[in-house]
Amino acid sequence: MHQHEKINYVEFPSADFDATKQFFNTVFGWEFVDYGEEYTAFSNQGLDGGFFKSNLSSSAESGSALVVFYSESLEATEKKIQASAGKVTQPIFSFPGGRRFHFTDPTGNEFAVWSDK
Repeated sequence: MHQHEKINYVEFPSADFDATKQFFNTVFGWEFVDYGEEYTAFSNQGLDGGFFKSNLSSSAESGSALVVFYSESLEATEKKIQASAGKVTQPIFSFPGGRRFHFTDPTGNEFAVWSDK
């Protein structure tokens, strides 16, 4: 059910849908539905969204919002990301309330993973 005036959907750029889909499927178990050659959508991942065809990528450094995943084991999630063509850009560090690290997907989009453990 959609909630009035709540965040409902998020979109990211991707220059390589095959690499993007393989990465997010392997690391996070995402499934995708393609809508032509310029768009692929994911759902049931906490927040629905999609990837649009683009040679650009999003990063906090360039002013983009940072999407942060939660993990019960940062180290295990970090290993899956590195084994699936992701790149850790900020190693695990502590902050008030937990620990986290930042990574990029195979097309350069930046994300983070945090844990309270």
